[in-house]
Formats: sequence, structure tokens, C-alpha cells
Amino acid sequence: MGATGALGSLIATELRDRGAVVLGAGRHGPDVVCDLRDVDAGHAVVRGALGTQGRLDGVVNAAGIVAFGDLVGTDPVVVEELFLVNALGPLWLAQAVLPTLAERRGFFANISGVVAEQSLANMVPYCASKAAVSHAMPGLRREARRSGVHVLDARPPHTETGLAGRAIAGTAPTFPQGLDPAAVARRIVEAIVADEAELASGAFG
Repeated sequence: MGATGALGSLIATELRDRGAVVLGAGRHGPDVVCDLRDVDAGHAVVRGALGTQGRLDGVVNAAGIVAFGDLVGTDPVVVEELFLVNALGPLWLAQAVLPTLAERRGFFANISGVVAEQSLANMVPYCASKAAVSHAMPGLRREARRSGVHVLDARPPHTETGLAGRAIAGTAPTFPQGLDPAAVARRIVEAIVADEAELASGAFG
């Protein structure tokens, strides 16, 4: 999911460079058109993979949205959208794809981000939504282990993906220079290959 985004597209390229066949999924495809806010998105991913490749070995969720501003002044609709995309969507996705991933003893990787480790002023709903899904990953990892599926939670520090400039509300503060997205994508794929359980922010160097 999020295959056309700055980080998602780089992860897809890194996987292809390692010999994987990648189907890009997201609101703009390119291969499977679906919306993470839709409970059926994961089923669309499964149908797309089985229909074209006959198998599904792994799923990477690199989709996400951000908003800025103090909590009191944030429209409740914005708060709801943040949790829908960043927390509920990934859980619905995992719920739908895990049974098929179990057939291949595959992997499910979700990118939550450094904000899951520390809540920041003027980003409270965004941080909370990312922390919610990140907090779910260890339990999901234990559940999925029974069927041989590897679950990875990646929490990269601020990365130069341009996400802050696409906020659904508010104006981004001035951030220090972020990490190179290509390097972050490479590190995430390395963790997938090595069956690492999690990538905390400090694991990105």
C-alpha cells in the first residue's frame, strides 16, 4: 500500500532490484487500485496478487497522512481521518491479508515512524494514530508467528518524503534535514529479508 508515494515507490524499487515481483497498491494503483480507508482494501490486494501471480509472499504498508495544529483547534473530522488511515486501515489490511500470507509463510511490514515513540506538540492526533498501530504490532507479531508470518514495525526518523507538505490540515513547522528516503527504503527491505522484528528510530543510523 502507498506504492506511488515517495517512500513506498522506493521500497518497491528496492524489492524489485532484489528479484521480487512487486504489485503496487494504493488509491492510484498502479497495479491494484484500493483505498486503505476501505475495509475491503486488503481483500483487493489479495485478489490482485492471486489473480496475476497466484501467490502473495508479503505486504508492505507505506501509506499514511499527517496533519498539524494544536488539538483544541483541530477539526474532529481531521482527527478521525488520521486514525482511519494511520491506525484502522493498517489493521484492516493485516486482518485481510494474513490468512493468504500464511500459505507462503510471508511477511507483513508496516511503517509507523518515529512519532510512534514520542508525541510532539501540534501533532498530537497524528502521533497518537501512529503510536496506536505501532503498539498493535508486537501483539500481531505473536499472533502471526503461529502461522509462520513475519511482522515488522518500522519507525524511521523524519525522512525527506515531502509528506509534511501534503498535510490534510495545518502548516508544518520547520523540520531539520531528514533522512534520505532511498537509504530508509533500503534499511526497511534489509530488515524484511533478515526477519527483524522491529526497526526502532535508532536503527536507521
